[in-house]
Amino acid sequence: MSSVDRFDTSTDEEREAAVTAAAGAVRRGDLVVIPTDTVYGIAADAFNHQAVQRLLDAKGRGRDMPPPVLVSAATTLDALAEGVPPWARTLVETFWPGPLTLVCHQQASLVWDLGETRGTVAVRMPDDEVALAVLERTGPLAVSSANLTGRPAATDADAAEEMLADAVAVIVDGGASPGGEASTIVDVTIPEGRVLRLGALSLDQLNAAIEEHGVVLTDEG
Repeated sequence: MSSVDRFDTSTDEEREAAVTAAAGAVRRGDLVVIPTDTVYGIAADAFNHQAVQRLLDAKGRGRDMPPPVLVSAATTLDALAEGVPPWARTLVETFWPGPLTLVCHQQASLVWDLGETRGTVAVRMPDDEVALAVLERTGPLAVSSANLTGRPAATDADAAEEMLADAVAVIVDGGASPGGEASTIVDVTIPEGRVLRLGALSLDQLNAAIEEHGVVLTDEG
């Protein structure tokens, strides 16, 4: 049996205990599993180099696949990224919280190591109350889908525990995740932008939101 602590979120009291435990584990440098609005995620303090490396190791991923960063508020984007164009801010206003990940130029002053990011950071604000509650207490988290590389992403706590129990300290059980499609990823580091991965948001949805800016995104994923 693994020693992972698993917490339910069925009642307000259980949810508070789960969020407190997850946030405490993150602050100690441990890995945690949390629900999100897409699939379950394995999370680490984005500013703890060793914890991020353990996240990559737990999934069996190399540093050439750095994890995205989840935030609890759109205003945090400017603390992590610089040079975000106006049309990208319109996407944030329209689709956050939600399944939209933006790849931005990272703030040069940030002292972190997410892997081989080439000076960029992928940022998303999830539309999940439990995830947001944890993020509000921890600050930005490096989060990747809760699975071993090559296996399907976990859509419930049982699947996450089966794959990752030996690597994480806390699993927050938020029930079955919506699953389905992953987030749509948009690269905003170039003036015209480009879609790196189509997911829950379609090209038509993205372009309708930014029509006033005269930018037309295309799928180059």
